[in-house]
Amino acid sequence: MRPDLQELFRMEKLPHIWCPGCGHGIIMRAIAEAIKESGIDMDKTVIVSGIGCSSRAPGYMNFDTCHTIHGRALAFATGIKLANPELNVFVITGDGDATAIGGNHFIHAARRNIDLNVILFNNNIYGMTGGQYSPLTPTGSKATTSPYGNVERNFDIPTLAIAAGASYVGRGTAYHDKLLKDLIIAGINNKGFSLIEAISMCPTSFGRRNKLGNAAKMLELQKTAAINVKAAQKLPPEKLEGKFLIGELHNKPAPEFTEEYDKLIAKLRKEAEQ
Repeated sequence: MRPDLQELFRMEKLPHIWCPGCGHGIIMRAIAEAIKESGIDMDKTVIVSGIGCSSRAPGYMNFDTCHTIHGRALAFATGIKLANPELNVFVITGDGDATAIGGNHFIHAARRNIDLNVILFNNNIYGMTGGQYSPLTPTGSKATTSPYGNVERNFDIPTLAIAAGASYVGRGTAYHDKLLKDLIIAGINNKGFSLIEAISMCPTSFGRRNKLGNAAKMLELQKTAAINVKAAQKLPPEKLEGKFLIGELHNKPAPEFTEEYDKLIAKLRKEAEQ
């Protein structure tokens, strides 16, 4: 590990317990690099998670952290941000934690445009709890709860976030880790709800069951299937079939919830004094 990043981790907790080949360690490092390079105050930074493989990350990170209950990370983070708007609040969540049991919290946090930095680790499956399919498991993919292939359509989470009202949305991968870091920095700089989807790989529960090969081959799939949104604008539709976009997908500043809430309180106090 880079010496300048060690202060951001609870070194005594490492090495982590994620499976060999899991992409979550790469994504966690990208978050640490983004926090370091953005220059935000560690003592004013809080990292919140729910339940799942991704949600183990805050236990390794040397910040004030909250490991909350399944699907409720965004609800806890909303309370923290409202209680102290000066804090930099990050939410580390997974495809199941954020979009299944936590789906309602997700769309309403985006709708409010509350200043949260949400990094959604998407490994396409419930990795920790037995390999069930999630709302982000691609159609046709196998899981313990879809042994013959998932018949449901999966969410495109950036599209959902944009439709719900998020003011900044990006997508990176474990392979494109520098881009991922830059997207997280951009999310930090956005005053509002920022969603960064981080495509990870789960060779144990997803890759093995769907015969995608080992972690190296799954990283290669990320490399070949991802197209930067800027490059995609110049390509014909047939060149985009079977691909997914990475990069900055949406950047539209909007009024931030805690600031608007404080304005309302100030207005009511002024009216009460008159």
